[in-house]
Amino acid sequence: MSNDPQAPSSCCGTTSAANPAADSSGRENLLAGGGEDTTTCPVMVGTPVVKAVAEAQGLFRDFEGERYWFCCAGCGPAFDSDPAKYAANMA
Repeated sequence: MSNDPQAPSSCCGTTSAANPAADSSGRENLLAGGGEDTTTCPVMVGTPVVKAVAEAQGLFRDFEGERYWFCCAGCGPAFDSDPAKYAANMA
């Protein structure tokens, strides 16, 4: 057992040390583009996402004719586990 503090984990488990584009919480800043078309992540509710950046990184899913964009790679598999639940977060 260790008393070393653990780095906070995000939904995708990245840290700013592993990803220099990540903010202090470990999430990559997908708003770096400024005034682009944005949405929020249906898994990490309230986390803003630039659609074009997320799409370029493959961080999206289509469900029942709608596209959902994610803040990190960990959110796609979570969405896949219960897409109806997460899609309801966006309603």
